[in-house]
This record gives sequence, C-alpha cells and structure tokens, in this order.
Amino acid sequence: MKYKIPFNKPLLVGNEQKYMEEALENRHLSGDGPFTKRCNDFLEKAVGASKAILTTSCTHALEMCAMLLNIREGDEVIIPSFAFVTTANAFVLRGAKPVFIDIRPDTLNLDEKMLDDLITPKTKAIVALHYAGIACEVDKIMEIARAHGVPVVEDNALGLFGKYKHQSLGSFGELATLSFHETKSFTCGEGGALLINEDSYSERAEILREKGTNRTQFFKGQVDRYTWVDIGSSYLPADILAAFLLAQLEASSDILKDRKRIWEYYATHLLDWAEERGIKLPFVPPDCEHPYNMFYLLFPSSEKRTYLINFLKERGIQSVFHYLPLHLSRMGQQFGYAKGTFPVAEDVSDRLVRLPFYYGLSEPEQHQVCEALFEACLE
Repeated sequence: MKYKIPFNKPLLVGNEQKYMEEALENRHLSGDGPFTKRCNDFLEKAVGASKAILTTSCTHALEMCAMLLNIREGDEVIIPSFAFVTTANAFVLRGAKPVFIDIRPDTLNLDEKMLDDLITPKTKAIVALHYAGIACEVDKIMEIARAHGVPVVEDNALGLFGKYKHQSLGSFGELATLSFHETKSFTCGEGGALLINEDSYSERAEILREKGTNRTQFFKGQVDRYTWVDIGSSYLPADILAAFLLAQLEASSDILKDRKRIWEYYATHLLDWAEERGIKLPFVPPDCEHPYNMFYLLFPSSEKRTYLINFLKERGIQSVFHYLPLHLSRMGQQFGYAKGTFPVAEDVSDRLVRLPFYYGLSEPEQHQVCEALFEACLE
C-alpha cells in the first residue's frame, strides 16, 4: 500500500550525488577512502570520541564491540529487553548469555535501579541503549559499571548529536555504536560506526574490521607486509556510501533544525488532546538534549493502539509500533525467559505507536496527522 503520508522517507539534502560522483572520479570505491576518512574525522569531533570507524551497519559495530571485549561462551551481557534484536544478537554470536533488564516507564531506557543486582562475576558488558536518542541515566550506570569493573557499550543507534549533561552521547562508555540505516536521522542506506573512547581498543579495532589482518598498519607504513593476525571480518563500507553520508553529516545543523520543528509541532498540538485521553507523549529529562529522532505516543491500552494504527491507515497515514520485548521472542525463551518477567517492557511494547517523522515532513502534512488523531474515537 502506498501511503499519502508514510512513516519514513529516505533523507536527501542535496550534495549526496555530487560527493558520490567525486568518489567515482577518485577511483577509490572500496572502504577507507577519502570520504570514509572525512566521515570518521567528522564523527570524532562531533561526539568527542577518541576514534570513530565507519562500519557496514550498527549491527556490525556491535559485533566488533563483542570481539573487542573478548566475549566468550558462558559470559553474560546485560541488555534492555526493549531493544532491537541485534543489540543482543551481536553478543550471542560470541557465545554470551543475554541478561535482560526491564526499562523505566518514563524514558523507556534501562532501569538503572535494577542494574546492580544483575551483575555477577560472569558479567562482561552492560549495553546502555539510548531510546529515541534520549539519554539513559548515564552517571548512575557508569558509577555501577566502574564499581564492578564492567565495561559499558552505548547503543546510540538513535542518538547521534544527543547529549547528557552537555556531553555527547557515545562518549561515555568504553565503546559506542551508531546507525546510518535508511530510517535514521542521518543515512547512507545501510551503515554504522564504532566509537572508541578507550584507546587500548583502537589498534585491534582496525584489525578486526580488516578481516583480522594488519592491513591498516601496512598502509600506514607501520609494518612491511600485512598478514592474518587475529579474528575479524569485513566491516568496511564502500567509500561511495561514505560520500553519501558525508553530505548529510555536513548538513547536520539544518537536519536537526527541521527535525526539532517537526517534534515540537507534535508536542505542542497533541499535548491537550493526549492529556484528556490518558495518552503519554515522550518524556525528556531536564539533563538531556535529544536529537529529535522520533515521536511516539503511549496509549492506555493495546486495543486503542491497534485501533489508532488502523484508523490512520484508512486515511493514508502510516504509523508503526516499535520493539517487541526480546525476552518474549523465540530466542529469548531459549535463554529461560517467560512472559511477565519484565512487566514495563511488555506493557510499553503493547501500547506504543510511532508517528510519521522524517526530514521535510511539512506542517500541512503534520496538520493532517493531528486532525486524523483528533477524529479517532479514543474516549
């Protein structure tokens, strides 16, 4: 079905084709070309990370985190159940057991009050996902992690340019990841990045993404030949994709300005309507600056959520739900989890709906979305 107002439209800001043509003229189409380096430099400065490395996806960046942390069979990794599947799968691939944790009912981030009790001698990492680009309680999470000597991985797929207490998300944990998938605020179709804030991981990260070889060191003149030295895979995106991405990163101010306009329009026009019907809007704590990644509604019941999605669909407006709790999946049940284990994640998953949200969504289109919501019988 073709929607009059889709949930998402791929982002184009103008210089993508120009930069891709330059990449073609450079005759460097594989990874680690000039555009890849420019993207890496941009991200390092924007986030304040020690090192940024473009990858073929956020999934692959997470897989690199698991390898850098030497995750092995029998290790445990604490992960919010309300997360995308690859947040867990990257560590399960290395033999780890996902130890799921429930989420807070306000920000939908992992509930830091439950964290301390879940850490055991087998815990080898804590994955802090910043839902909707709104920061977790970073200070508390880092305090607990450091007390136990456990590294933190920030899953910041949704939060590039978000901040916590004026510090960029992706700069707190030893490692962090970004996504540049088509549905994200900045995209190259499929892509991601690994952010490194602990220098001891940097050299090995270059080896892991180069198929386990020291090829990068060879081209830097640090070794006289390159060879197989570690495990690894091919995690380098083509430079032509980096060219596409660079155009968007350079336009980040304009993109964020437009996304802020869209987010604030929804927040302003839906506030009274939502309060009258017991519908919750996104909560942004005062210490957080978010990058306007998405706008969601939390309905009083799953029935009203389903009704609303169908109501909007009949009017040519696409809205979607989000994560299904990982502990309820077939794989999650194989790790011994069952329904009722994490009540907040289960409840939120049943009631959340995401509204159309993309760069260039016009005010008249948002007006149509809001008018359709107002027409829906949700009393």
